[in-house]
Amino acid sequence: MKRRHFLLSALAASAAPMALRAEAFEVTRTDAEWRAMLTQTQYNVMRRESTEPPRSSPLNTNKAEGTYHCRGCDLPLYPSWSKYESGTGWPSFYSPLPNAIATKVDNRSFQTRNELHCRRCGSHLGHIFGDGPKPTGQRHCLNGVSLVFRAA
Repeated sequence: MKRRHFLLSALAASAAPMALRAEAFEVTRTDAEWRAMLTQTQYNVMRRESTEPPRSSPLNTNKAEGTYHCRGCDLPLYPSWSKYESGTGWPSFYSPLPNAIATKVDNRSFQTRNELHCRRCGSHLGHIFGDGPKPTGQRHCLNGVSLVFRAA
């Protein structure tokens, strides 16, 4: 019986994304609390590291001045001045606010990428690519469902 319990526990733990298991975050919630506060799409992206369909977020075309915040904990993440049109179908930025994001290596999809998540609650945001504009040369390609825009 102990072996069965161990195997079931290991299987359940492996279903949760590695980024969420490996780090301790300032803002923590139970899975039930996350599910209660997020839509199914938001939950899949933010807690299970899924990706929203391209061109599905109204934030992709938003050009207003303000700040983009984490939907999971309201931490300010990106200033509107660092947003640009990348042509990818997802909101893209070249520079986050200081101490806003954290990264981890993502080897899913048969390639190595740098995954972005909120440093305070661990919510999945998107990925960093090296084809962005100056001055950083980075493209932070984000899921709009992970963000909340606050106008200036």
